[in-house]
Amino acid sequence: MSDLLADLAQIVGAGHVLTGAETAPWDSDWTGHYRGAPLAVVRPADRDEVAAVLRLAAAQGVAVVPVSGNTGLNGGALGAGAIALSLGRLNRLREIRADARIAVVEAGVIVDALNAAAAEQGLMFPLSFGASGSAMIGGVLSTNAGGANVLRYGNTRDLCLGVEVVLADGRVMDLMTALHKNNAGFDLRDLVIGAEGQLGIITAAVLKLHPLPATVVTAMVAMETLDPASGLLNALQDASGNAVVAFEFMPRSFVEGYLEIAPDSREPFDAPHPVNLLVELAAPQPGEGPGAALESVLAAAMEAGTVTDAVIAQNETQRRQMWARREAAAEISFRRNPVIDTDIAVPRDLVADYLRRIGPRLQARDPGCGLMSVAHLGDGNIHYTCYPTRDDPALMADLRAEIDALAMELNGTFSAEHGVGLSKLAPMARYKDPVALDVMRAIKAALDPQGILNPGKTLPPAGANRTGD
Repeated sequence: MSDLLADLAQIVGAGHVLTGAETAPWDSDWTGHYRGAPLAVVRPADRDEVAAVLRLAAAQGVAVVPVSGNTGLNGGALGAGAIALSLGRLNRLREIRADARIAVVEAGVIVDALNAAAAEQGLMFPLSFGASGSAMIGGVLSTNAGGANVLRYGNTRDLCLGVEVVLADGRVMDLMTALHKNNAGFDLRDLVIGAEGQLGIITAAVLKLHPLPATVVTAMVAMETLDPASGLLNALQDASGNAVVAFEFMPRSFVEGYLEIAPDSREPFDAPHPVNLLVELAAPQPGEGPGAALESVLAAAMEAGTVTDAVIAQNETQRRQMWARREAAAEISFRRNPVIDTDIAVPRDLVADYLRRIGPRLQARDPGCGLMSVAHLGDGNIHYTCYPTRDDPALMADLRAEIDALAMELNGTFSAEHGVGLSKLAPMARYKDPVALDVMRAIKAALDPQGILNPGKTLPPAGANRTGD
């Protein structure tokens, strides 16, 4: 142990090898559900130091868990007993090439920091979620993060052109291309994005930037039922030329949760409504196009009776107030314990059906359990939260399985944007095609034959296929 720590200190400097009480910030995930102290927290300064750490770890057979902003919700960055490789010092924004609309950044660059730098040149990195002030590029690439802007710009994978990856044996795989077309062999970039550090450690990336919108219009829209919402989105897209950036659903229980954690905040409308939608449209040119389209569609929907109320933000302060409610989702969900937080998706036109059916199924298993949801309605991604009546691991596993099962029955997924980590190993075993799992394990074995990269996450053991164990 002392020899390993000394060797690590030779690589990164003694001040960047943390042990004992110094590792406290890395001892649990953001949720607090997963806890375990790492062997040491190592903070390399660049790619070469990452490579040297991995060569040492491979030589001694020591597990390595990459950690970025540690904002994950599934235990994917828990480094209990392993070297927790913190990438926060790899925080250089190497360049922004405005004409090509790309940024070359290191893995430790915080999403909001990239956006601030891009904004100086009239550009943005359009990945929007509540943790963007602490989440780092390496982490969002490793989980293929989503967020509120997926409807318009896609997931993180869609915003990445190239990556730099250090493999388990310390070799560097340079895929840092800025090309939009590149059919030279297997797409290894997409293989490592979303792999949760299982196949290599992303140390840098070439990212797509988009122009800052010149016109943004944001509104809260109330409905009595969610069923017409998909049609409303289609009407908005048709009227605006696909200018809808975000289409977010918040039920009344979510609004009440926000009022609980932010008691000085205001209700979204004068009267409470069961369905509350946050809608945002944007255009690169100044003008009334998006606003006129929104007003026209909402007027028609109100006349038809599908929309019961609407409030359009009149200034940036009002817009930020609307978004603050939606972006508080994690704090709202985890304000009570015990809690089951999930991340499922179904086809967009089946979201209302899912939400109608899941509540009774959960109440049948645990009468009196609390229920809440929030959704990226434009892409069918539902964050469904259940508050069991007792802190019983068997009951909680049963309720989580019920949430996943209905999503799969509706041709959805148990993992939409947060990754698999530890919390979704059981549904991976239960629902993932066994041949696909075998292929994933073969790839893992080829690139990490010792199994030292983020072990125990993402991939269930081979014997767990279809058992749910």
